[in-house]
Amino acid sequence: MKRDDLAEFLRKRRESLRPGDVGLAPGVRRRTAGLRREEVAVLCGMSTDYYTRLEQRRGPQPSDQMLLAITRGLRLSLDERDHLFLLAGQRPPARSQPSEHVGPALMRVFDRLEDTPALVLSDLAETLVQNRLAVALLGDDLRHRGLARSSYYRWFTDPAERRYYPERDHAHQSRVRAAALRAALGTGTSTRGRRIVDALLAESEEFAQVWSGYEVRSRFDDHKTLVHPELGEIEVDCQVLFTENQAQSLLVLTAPPGSEGFEKLQLLSILAARQPIS
Repeated sequence: MKRDDLAEFLRKRRESLRPGDVGLAPGVRRRTAGLRREEVAVLCGMSTDYYTRLEQRRGPQPSDQMLLAITRGLRLSLDERDHLFLLAGQRPPARSQPSEHVGPALMRVFDRLEDTPALVLSDLAETLVQNRLAVALLGDDLRHRGLARSSYYRWFTDPAERRYYPERDHAHQSRVRAAALRAALGTGTSTRGRRIVDALLAESEEFAQVWSGYEVRSRFDDHKTLVHPELGEIEVDCQVLFTENQAQSLLVLTAPPGSEGFEKLQLLSILAARQPIS
């Protein structure tokens, strides 16, 4: 691990960003160039103390997960991501494999979505990044590990995953997820996808039954009903922006102005503002 070079690289990248580049308000009286350390820490989902120690050459060796979080937080390109991994003494992820790296162009779009739930997903429904409204509506999906990172896997193995949908829609959602998982097997994620399929066939009779239907579908529902523990059912429209290789998608949830769903999303924004930033 090259502590001095890593610290300098992080500082230079932080100073090169402006609040508007990452969806933050400009603010006033900034004493230093670029973003503040505490702002980068929030973007990376880590403590300010942890990030500060990295810039001060006294932090621990970051794990792969932490390095990917820094990559997203600092909006690094693939070349910059690989350089970050090398400075930290880690092997960069293989570019020939499905990547959790969210490109700067897609992140710029995501950063501007402050007033409605938005999240970036892999083709295996692994949440790569989500804004505060998405967390308030759907929970913190970044906490999951292993196969459970995929909502396809969680849907059939974790009853808590289904609380976000009305019970009347569960059968439909099971078919949608199984069909999307089958579609993902042909997009370069066959190894990871096959592990999920094999595990679900062993663990879930429902999945085995739905899987035998052999449906294939990669698109999202255009309209759905979600359930919030405080606000109840919320009807939303789903807009999706795919990357060129279809490996990642930006999912945006909206509701028509004046509708009950729109009013509830406004209330959701108030609830999200009250939540402490971790």
